[in-house]
Amino acid sequence: MYDPKSVEEKWQAHWAENGTNEPDLDAAPSPFFNLMMFPYPSAEGLHVGNLYAFTGADFHGRFQRLRGRDVFEPIGFDAFGIHSENYALKVDVHPMDLIPRSIANFTRQLKRSGIMFDWSHTVDTTNPDYYRWTQWIFLQLYRAGLAVKKEAPVNWCPSCKTVLANEQVEDGKCERCGTEVGQRFLSQWFFRITEYVERLLKNLDWIDWSPSTLTAQRNWIGRSEGALLRFRLAGEREESLDVFTTRPDTIFGATFMVLAPEHPLVEELTSEDRRDEVETYRAAAADVDLVERRKTDDRKKTGVFTGGFAVNPATGEDIPVWIADYVLMEYGTGAIMAVPGHDQRDFEFARQFGLEILPVVAPAEVVDDASDPSTVILQLGDEAFVEHTEGERLINSGKFSGLPATEGAARIVEWLGERGLGEPKVNYRLHDWCISRQRYWGAPIPILYCDTCGTVPVPEEDLPVVLPHLEQFKPGDDGIAPLAKDESFYRATCPSCGGEARRETDVSDTFLDSTWYFLRYPSTDFDDRAIDPSRTDRWLPVDMYIGGEEHAVLHLLYSRFITMVLHDLGHVPFEEPYVRFRKHGLIIRDGAKMSKTKGNVVNPDEFIDRYGADTIRTYLMFLGPYQEGGDFRDSGIVGPQRFLSRVSDAIAAAVEAGATGFPDAVVERAVHQTISQVTEDFASLSFNTAIAALMELLNTLRAGGRVPTLDEIRPLVIMLGPIAPHLAEELWETLGGEPSLFDHASWPAFDPAKLTTDSVEIAVQVNGKLRATISLERGASEEAARAAALADEGVQRHMGNASIRKTIYVPDRLLNLVVG
Repeated sequence: MYDPKSVEEKWQAHWAENGTNEPDLDAAPSPFFNLMMFPYPSAEGLHVGNLYAFTGADFHGRFQRLRGRDVFEPIGFDAFGIHSENYALKVDVHPMDLIPRSIANFTRQLKRSGIMFDWSHTVDTTNPDYYRWTQWIFLQLYRAGLAVKKEAPVNWCPSCKTVLANEQVEDGKCERCGTEVGQRFLSQWFFRITEYVERLLKNLDWIDWSPSTLTAQRNWIGRSEGALLRFRLAGEREESLDVFTTRPDTIFGATFMVLAPEHPLVEELTSEDRRDEVETYRAAAADVDLVERRKTDDRKKTGVFTGGFAVNPATGEDIPVWIADYVLMEYGTGAIMAVPGHDQRDFEFARQFGLEILPVVAPAEVVDDASDPSTVILQLGDEAFVEHTEGERLINSGKFSGLPATEGAARIVEWLGERGLGEPKVNYRLHDWCISRQRYWGAPIPILYCDTCGTVPVPEEDLPVVLPHLEQFKPGDDGIAPLAKDESFYRATCPSCGGEARRETDVSDTFLDSTWYFLRYPSTDFDDRAIDPSRTDRWLPVDMYIGGEEHAVLHLLYSRFITMVLHDLGHVPFEEPYVRFRKHGLIIRDGAKMSKTKGNVVNPDEFIDRYGADTIRTYLMFLGPYQEGGDFRDSGIVGPQRFLSRVSDAIAAAVEAGATGFPDAVVERAVHQTISQVTEDFASLSFNTAIAALMELLNTLRAGGRVPTLDEIRPLVIMLGPIAPHLAEELWETLGGEPSLFDHASWPAFDPAKLTTDSVEIAVQVNGKLRATISLERGASEEAARAAALADEGVQRHMGNASIRKTIYVPDRLLNLVVG
């Protein structure tokens, strides 16, 4: 009788005592680094979504191990950040007390789940032994000129009292607490990821990642080709407004300009009679978060005329300069040339404020029908003409009228370039990464400020800068970080001059902690280096990385960036961190997304207690395609439970009978076919179909109450290893195998010659109606097929005394006897 509890306790103890899941990191001959995204250890404990992700990755890791690879499968905890801090504030427990308890609970849950973790190489991002090296990485970027401090607009949550990334703002509200988000200007630390933008984009052409993830990265980087055009300020001013546009062909239709409210030239452009209105608008725009300002399609257009003018470089005419919150300083130059004839946003703005609309592009047929392109007038209805293909021509564009728009764009840029008013330009959506956080629960940024020496990096030998235990760690409304209120922390001595210095009191973005954790895993034994060169050469880059689609952009992009920097600085010999990345799907429950408010969150402990870890592992991977997800229904777990019990019973029967070999050719063929399919399915992460194939094989082995031979069923036990490792270990031992299965068994091989049969089933019809099915050798002749059919009693009965008038034979498929 299969008892999951005793079996799983036995083999978990065996693995721990024998170091079964701990490869030799210095001498493993065939290293395979199998990585899964380390979890944030929430106080609620491991949820089934974590287990779903980890189990699929573990299936793949165990599969690779049975194929002869030395698999390193570490785990750690991404424990810094605002989630932990906010929860600690909510329950009135200090995060330094809360997080160790949460990690202990996660560790307990993970250890009983049967995942092949190497617990001798874990990381905890809140441990000074870890964030010492996170701070070291900051210093590498600082010395390379890639970490800079500058003032910039940021999303600010007045409730969480911190900066929010754009992805953390939903419908103008903080995703964590639902508070309306505003905007602030703060002096913060940035990593210059934009210096690496071309490499980050180009490498997407060859890295082996999930297609949807590659698309998300490309879209986030957002490369666009166009031109930088210069609009001089009207009057005697020497300054100019630089504008990036992807449509330089429409320059003659630029009838006004719009600046971001934060643009540095707004002050100078604003006339005295417009100043009060402009300042009022700027103040209002500062209260709108950056994400909401990006929503240009469904927001009412607002704006204010500055009273200033700029000169259209193509026409030489003065055009009015407005400010509007739909223009952002973070994209392009913070200024746009408004072409209302060919941009719907500009069209709506112009209609609302009564500004000129001048079409300068028209369909080719409209221009071709005119004797003079310069006389063409395009009538617009309620929308701008936004078509931009090879078939459009320029109108109202001086000497360029009549040219195809694409050709005209290039010639206009060249013409403006001759006068210093334009040049080709590539622009990117990606901006430098702000790593400063005005919170408590994070790694301190290792920087000092000295009145004599200026900004001074903390010497490497003085790392880590330890996060102190603050009793009052709640952030204030003033945006000042909690550490700035702890004099014992921020007062320091300048390492350069010995004078008084002040520590940086912002902490770093938790994304920085997770950019490099995979590099630390093999090197956790070493206290004197972040990344051991020898182990890094042996184990990295990561062979397989599996994670959620929600991290498709920022985590993966930042991790790639940090790896490229470390490569360029000589710390790692590769520039891409993950050879393969595959996203996993999401699971729902009874057709609905899981949430605490709905009360439908699955607690893995409950199901492991009741059914065992192997059963929940099997069920999770049987729900549907791993990279798509599935619907968790409590009733569905009975099928996998029954399957594992039947496998156990079949082994017991086979051992008792003691038969060997392959006495049944049909069964032997099924074994080889299953090995072939399951091998292919595991390689492609198609775990649900692999499990289905094993279920079908078991049915064949037990068909009609038969007892399988030891040779017939042994491959099933090995293939069960990645799926239900505890039970597979037990059954392997029952079969006489030396434990562990994962040390002494090899993935079964299949014989291609035994995947198909030499015989085929042929349908026999009499006058077009199916009367029998006969088995013949493949390629049998018509004469042989007819002889076999006539020997069949059913065929004889339906023919009676009639004679055969015609025979229709389709080799290996059908024989039709026409009688009469």
